[in-house]
Amino acid sequence: MAFQPVKFYQTGTFTVGNRLLAPEERSVQANLRRTNSLNSGHRACQGCGEALGARYAIDAAMEATGNRLIAANATGCLEVFSTPYPETSWQIPWIHSLFGNTAAVATGIAAAMKVKGRNDVRVIAQGGDGGTTDIGFGCLSGMFERNDDVLYICYDNEAYMNTGVQRSSATPPAARTATTMAVGEAPGNAFGPGKDLPAIAMAHGIPYVATATVAELHDLEDKVRRAMGFRGARYLHLYVPCPLGWGHAPEDTLRVARLAKETGLFPVMEAVYGELASVSKIRRKLPVEEYLRPQKRFAHLFSPTPRADLIARIQGMAERNIRRYGLLDA
Repeated sequence: MAFQPVKFYQTGTFTVGNRLLAPEERSVQANLRRTNSLNSGHRACQGCGEALGARYAIDAAMEATGNRLIAANATGCLEVFSTPYPETSWQIPWIHSLFGNTAAVATGIAAAMKVKGRNDVRVIAQGGDGGTTDIGFGCLSGMFERNDDVLYICYDNEAYMNTGVQRSSATPPAARTATTMAVGEAPGNAFGPGKDLPAIAMAHGIPYVATATVAELHDLEDKVRRAMGFRGARYLHLYVPCPLGWGHAPEDTLRVARLAKETGLFPVMEAVYGELASVSKIRRKLPVEEYLRPQKRFAHLFSPTPRADLIARIQGMAERNIRRYGLLDA
């Protein structure tokens, strides 16, 4: 192997990445193109899926845009742990918006760049599921409808983790949160309510919609690059487990994300102009119990009395996803 200079990729660490791989197989985090857009020193919890996802997604976007990127960030975990006043871990132009208007703020930034003739500068909006599926839903739908030139990334940890683990419209059925307690005949979050944001984004007919997980980081980076190749509104729904809110071990973040895909509970796919373009197939189909058991938010489904009826309903949701998106080979 030819000589390669060593670069300490992240300030304060000695990480040099997977340099034994061929250059084309390395992630952005393991080569000289890494920009450390979200640098060390932030205050995320151990095993935080959101911190991992943001690092990879934003660095991939920086690579795709030649480091000409501006980010708008909703209030939420990502904003709070990365920018405790007067400090910040961001090393890109970054604007903190209100909880519910991130898409509108990003639209304004994109419009300002267009007026200035800076079509080379691209814009990303970031928010959690609360700021995306709930509080910011109107602004996001408006951004889609107008086809504004913004990539919106939703870091979905399935509840309002920053304010105490309250239910959001992305919280899965039967999950325990501070507002959906594990008591009664139907413990945890109710079945039925909620929003499928990727499907809603597809219904707007925007240029690009994709889902990804932090368990497949090359796939995440590839989808960010493809998204930045489009003009107009784009949406990326990123599945980011939360050890604190979900009650799994910090070292199990990637395992839980992988199980969500392998059980069919989180379909990984992409769509172009409202039409499904590709899906990431399930490699080895697993029962939903494999995903539910490691998480304390579902502990009431197994103890003291197993709730086979509720587990079967969750299994049915996974089977519908598998049929709808064709997640298994024939």
